[in-house]
Formats: sequence, C-alpha cells, structure tokens
Amino acid sequence: MSAQMWNELGERARVWPGRNWPLGATWTPESTNFAVYAPNATAVWLCLFDEDDQETRHRLAEPSQGIWHGAIPRIAPGQRYGYRADGPWAPAQGLRFNVHKLLLDPYALATSGTIRNDPALFGYDWNDPTAASSLDSAPITGRSVVVDPRFDWAGDAPMRTRWRDTVIYELHVKGFTELHDRVPEPLRGTYAGLATPHVVDYLRDLGVTAVELLPVHQFFSEPSLLERGKVNYWGYNTVSYFSPDAGYSSSGDRGEQVREFKEMVKALHAGGLEVILDVVYNHTAEAGPLGPTISFRGLDDRGFYKRVPSADGFDDTYWDVTGCGNTVNTWNDLALRLILDSLRYWVTDMHVDGFRFDLTSALTRTGTEIDFHCALLIAIGQDPILRHVKLIAEPWDTSMDGYLVGRMPPPWVEWNDQYRDTIRDFWRGRSDGVRTVATRIAGSSDLYADDGRSAYNSANFITAHDGFTVRDLVSYAAKHNEANGEGNRDGSDNNRSDNYGVEGETDDAAIVALRRRQAANLMLTVCLSNGVPMITAGDERGRTQRGNNNAYCQDNEISWIDWRPDDAWLDVYELTKTALRLRRDHPALRQRHWFEGTPTIVGGPKDLAWLHPDGREMNDGDWADAGLRTLGVFMSGHPLREPGPHGEQLVDASFVMWFNASAEPVPITLPTNDWVQAGDVVISTDPALPAATAVHAGQQLVLGARTVVVIQAY
Repeated sequence: MSAQMWNELGERARVWPGRNWPLGATWTPESTNFAVYAPNATAVWLCLFDEDDQETRHRLAEPSQGIWHGAIPRIAPGQRYGYRADGPWAPAQGLRFNVHKLLLDPYALATSGTIRNDPALFGYDWNDPTAASSLDSAPITGRSVVVDPRFDWAGDAPMRTRWRDTVIYELHVKGFTELHDRVPEPLRGTYAGLATPHVVDYLRDLGVTAVELLPVHQFFSEPSLLERGKVNYWGYNTVSYFSPDAGYSSSGDRGEQVREFKEMVKALHAGGLEVILDVVYNHTAEAGPLGPTISFRGLDDRGFYKRVPSADGFDDTYWDVTGCGNTVNTWNDLALRLILDSLRYWVTDMHVDGFRFDLTSALTRTGTEIDFHCALLIAIGQDPILRHVKLIAEPWDTSMDGYLVGRMPPPWVEWNDQYRDTIRDFWRGRSDGVRTVATRIAGSSDLYADDGRSAYNSANFITAHDGFTVRDLVSYAAKHNEANGEGNRDGSDNNRSDNYGVEGETDDAAIVALRRRQAANLMLTVCLSNGVPMITAGDERGRTQRGNNNAYCQDNEISWIDWRPDDAWLDVYELTKTALRLRRDHPALRQRHWFEGTPTIVGGPKDLAWLHPDGREMNDGDWADAGLRTLGVFMSGHPLREPGPHGEQLVDASFVMWFNASAEPVPITLPTNDWVQAGDVVISTDPALPAATAVHAGQQLVLGARTVVVIQAY
C-alpha cells in the first residue's frame, strides 16, 4: 500500500461520518459536524487552520443528496476552517471547481479575515482565462469560524411594533458612532458602540422606533476597489449570509462578533427599538464570470447563479439584473433554501425584527420573468416565522421590467420612490400643482388602495443611503463625486435638488437660513405623511457628504456622522423630534384606514378635507391648477375611523396642516365651519407664526415663503 493511501486511511479515521444536516458547522462539546452542498464535486476537503495558519486537510465522505459531510471530535469554538472542492473545470457548463481555492462555508456563522486583490483569488489563470489557476488562495482570503451559539437572551422577545406606529431610522453601524465623543473610543464604529446607553437614548428621544442597519452580513470589498485603495463602505457585497460582519466587532473575529451583535440587539430592544437588517440576497461578492472565487462559485456555480438562457441549457454568461455581475438563482432549490435558512436564523437566533430586501425585483423571477407567485415570495408568505416579521422591499432592480413600486403583494411594505420624487419636486418649486403631492401625503392610495393594502405599505422617504443627504439636497444642484475616483460619472444625475443660489457650503446668512428651513420642511413632511416614515441617519441634524451622492466607497468623514454641535442644524433636529412626538401621541396622524373624505359618523366632520388658501375646500379646478404651490389639509380625530382594541370609538385631536412651497409669502384664510373653531400652532417653520400662536376660524394669515405650519384644534 502506498504512503498516499496510508495517509488517506488515517485522514478518514479522524473524520466521523457525521450527517448531511444542518448545513454549516454545528458545534457541540463532543464534536463539530460539517456539511456543505457541492452536488457536482468529485471530492471535498475540510481545511482546518491553527494559530500559525498551518492548514490540515480532512477529506469528507462521499455526499448524500449533494451534501458532503463529516464530524471532527473536540473542535473548539473559534476554530477557523474552509473547504476545497475538486471536480470538472468546464466554465461553459457552469462548472468551476478548483482545488487550489480555499472556499468559505456558505452557512458559516462567523467569518475571520478578508481578501486581498491577488491573482490567486481567482479561479482562472489571469494570462489565460480559459485555464484553471494553480495558485493557492488560502494566504489571501478569509476563513469561516466554528461558533458556540449559546447566549442568554434574558427574556428578550420580538417587539412586533405595529406598522402604523413604526418610524424607521436607516443607519450605518460604523458611520453612526465612529466620530461619537460620547461613545468609548474602543467601541466606536462597532455593534457595541451602537448599544451604548447614550446612542440608545438619542434614538429613543428622537422618536424613531426601529433602526434599519445597512448590510451587516459579512461582505468583502470588490478587488477593483481594493486596487484603487478604497473599500466597499456600504456593504452591498455579501459573501456570507449567516455571519455578522467582523469589521464592526470590537471584541474579535473568532465568533466574538456573533455575541457582540446579539448584545447590541438586546440593548436596542431594551430601549424600545426594533432592529431591521438591509439584506442583499440578489447577488454576491463573487461578481461576474471573471470575478473572484470565494465561496459559491467553487461549490455550485451552475446552480447558484442565473445564466443567460441558451439552447443547450448552459452559458458562461451570467444573467445580471443587479448591476453587480451576477444574480442569485432563487429558483434553485439550495439557493432558495439558503436564503430562507438565513432569514430564519437572523430572526430566531439573532432576534432581529425584520428585513429590507435590496433589489427585491431580482429575487422575484421565475427564470428571467417577474413572477409574484415565485418560489421565494410564496415560501416567505407561508413560513410561520417569516410571515410575521417586517418585510420591506426595494421594489426595483436594474432592468426596465423590474420596477415594481405599488405592485408587491401583501404583506410587503415598499420603499416608495414616487413619494421621494414628488415631495422633493414640491419643495423646490417644480411640482405640477398639488394633486400628486396630496396623494403622497395621504398615503399613496393610487399605489396601494386597489388591492386591500393600507397606507402603511408605503415606506415614505426623502433620502436614503444612496443619494444626497437632506442638507446636500438643499445645498447642491449637481453631484460632486470626484473623491470616488470615477471621474464624477457614478451616482444619479436625477437628484431633484437645488442650491438656492450658491453651489455647496456658504457663509451667506440668508441662503443658509433658507436651506435650513427647506430641510425642516422636508423632514416635517415625511414625519407627518400617512405611511411609514423613514429617516436617513444624520438628516435630522444637517449631516453633509459634501455633495457626494454615491459615497459607497467613502469609509471616512465624508460618510461618518459628525456629532460636534458646531455646524449641526439643531433647529432641524428639534423640529423633527417635535413632529415625531406629535405623531406618536396622536393616532389621527398615523391612521390605518384610508381617508374617504366623508364623515366617520353621522353628523360628524369629514375624516379629511383638502384646503385652498382661500379657506374653502379644494375643487376640481384647484386640483388642475399647475401653478398652485400651497396646500392645506384638515385631519379629523372626532372620531377616528378605526375602532379601539375592544371595538370602542376612538377620539383624538384634529389638525390643520399648511404646506407652502411658494417662494413668496401666501395669504391664507383659516376655514370657517363646524370642524375647527380655534387652535394653537404646534409646529412651524414660519418665524412669523411660531409654536403656541393661538388662531381661530376665519382668521386671515400670511404664510411665509416655503413654510410648514401645523395647527392643533382645541
């Protein structure tokens, strides 16, 4: 018997048979079971790494149902590992096996290390892309980590805040605290930093109810970015869908990041804040056919990625509607299983409260066609765990047919970019009258009322991570992305912004005052519109990205929140906080039922009435007036259309809100009727009508140029 055969026998003796479920590394004090799906591989090795980074390989037994498995006794949590898979090198058939490439476990609960831009990272030979590379990638790529999942949640349970009561705050884990002077320096930019009492208190005091974290699944930066000395800051380049990104861990990357993430969720829940994850299941960090081989490509390239249809069923050309080189094939059984297992894991084991799905349209396809009866949507809708968490869709991808705003099925909530564009245009004086503005403020019934959904299927936002901040929206007429190194070609040109006379920052007091008022107007509008408000972190205090509307690669002060009060727009902060408190305290401002423009009880006031500056209700001619820039709305609380929890009639205050986007002051008359006799101004961006000003029916006022005034009736 040869020495090689003896070595193989000894190697097999150290590997117990194990089982083919669950996928990933399942740790117990006795042994750790490893299971990985590679249906077309001819051999798979489990590779263990010691503290000196020395590799020990264990060949796994033949697969069952395409899953290679084995158990190794006495493995300690924190053990780093990976896989090597052998098999055919036939890219045109979707087969890219290369035993020289160390592969991350798609089901790993933690990931250690990262990648370097090096030829060894790629499965093919750089000099001949048709040939397999013989370079070992282990020295320049990450490792998966064995994790002890035990954790004392101390009674923590799902919060299940109702959609009508939800206010979302989109933030970046690192950028939120990296410059925060009240967060201990070792914790800045980490999960632990986000869990510190000062941060939790700030969020709770502001009035938000949920933090939506930009991607925290383990991601790697694209090699092309690394070559330019930059990184993928936003994190939309996932490589491991079960691992919290180790870059946001203050405690280590050998499983400590898992515990730290759980501690963060526990602290945020204790502060009354839900946790929503921005998840990127539509593509991976492996990019197109000439991208790196990190995990999926080396295990099941044929099954995991969609390809351009061809006569023989295979094509080396990836079908890409994500703009990132590949599209995950959710019609594939194991790709679908991975997504569902990942979602359930983050809910059951990590206690998150919901998900925002990046480029959801790419996931809703059977083959290449949009299909609302696709496997993923049906599976999520039937799942007893997932159907009860918050599900938010970014309802588009990079294709023409992928724009699905208003079309996602219940119970999905959608990012409503039509709200964003309409309200931006209104406040910069570019709207075509106020008809569409009114529809957006009232909840976008044109998009959501026809199939039984409510206003809370609309996530209303003015800004998001991709695009201008609110401050930049009122300070720049054009993007300024030169720092990205792409010749200012990247990022959208459709910003619907205005600089009000000077491009960028200025010392002109009048322009600065106007900008701050416009920022407040935008924030108040989104806070007081019917639907789910979403605020981008820092907008409430005037965060700027210096005109960069695509800061995806800016892991620096361009993206981080500056917490110093010196240049903060704290007046905007106070108005935003006041609006959110008003919304929280008054169900009339967050109603579930659609407004009907009719009384809720016989003899009562209309639930909603739109007001012309003349003091009368809007008529058909007013709605057709393309030059109208001022709109009033009456919202009744006497009583609400929605009953209380025991069927009782609910009564709340009534409100009159005025939105004046005109560049000139506008005379208005407060309506004379039985609805409102008198009231107090409770929120105002008009210096001439400050909060606490008493007003009465029939009174004539002058709304200052570009102002919001909210009156609470007695």
